[in-house]
Amino acid sequence: MRIRTYAQTISDAEVMVKGIRDNQEVLSKRQIDAAFADALQQSIADSVALNSEQESLKAKLKAKTEQLNTALSALEKKAAEARKVIKLDIPQSSWREFGINDKR
Repeated sequence: MRIRTYAQTISDAEVMVKGIRDNQEVLSKRQIDAAFADALQQSIADSVALNSEQESLKAKLKAKTEQLNTALSALEKKAAEARKVIKLDIPQSSWREFGINDKR
């Protein structure tokens, strides 16, 4: 089974709308008329608008993910620094108080 891309689906639907409009007299017998073509055209417009919104959200998500990764990296560096100092200055028996479960 062939999988159709977004672009193919939109293009095929636009061609179908044109074909419906050009052959209304034949198709109207089966309730495929101008109103149907208008509804199909609106579905295309809705799909295009939603796709644009989705792409915008994907870009925003990518930017937020980069911000999160930067913040997590900074957090890990600070925690590692604190861990080293704690291990040097605090007895091993008290490490659990700081969330350090290391044996050594």
